[in-house]
Amino acid sequence: MACRVQKRISLRRKLHILRVLTNSNSAKRTSISNTTILRLYKLKLALETVKRHYENLLAARGEHVNLLNHVKENKDVKIEKVRAGTFMVKVTCEKGSNKLVTILEAFDEMCLNVQQAKVSCEKDFSLEAIVVAEDQTLDLRDVTEALLKAIGKQSGENSQKFDKSCDF
Repeated sequence: MACRVQKRISLRRKLHILRVLTNSNSAKRTSISNTTILRLYKLKLALETVKRHYENLLAARGEHVNLLNHVKENKDVKIEKVRAGTFMVKVTCEKGSNKLVTILEAFDEMCLNVQQAKVSCEKDFSLEAIVVAEDQTLDLRDVTEALLKAIGKQSGENSQKFDKSCDF
């Protein structure tokens, strides 16, 4: 007899917990179980929606990473004018053959003298240099276009050839 009472008390406790979790107001066992099943079904649908969203995000991330891996254009030229005729040049591009030589040749064509330079070839090729122009009228755009042409990047405009004679 005591065993039946304990089972009944245990069942009532479990039904009370289910009623609280499912926000059910009914005291009937079948109504509570129906509400519980409905609640579990809604949670299952919500979980499937979250899984689909997560898989879509992973696919989009994979496509983005794939696109980034295939992009080869990581060339960057930044030039700041320090004072009249003096420029701070920062060049970053992928490693390749004779990048330094072509950049120095471009400097030579524009009659720019390199005062100080730092070159690194760990992951990419990078150059930081302070250059002084013999021609004080040299513009930032001219230097940028010449360097982009030297490292192989096509600028949208036609680049000028620098056929000036340097006074040494």
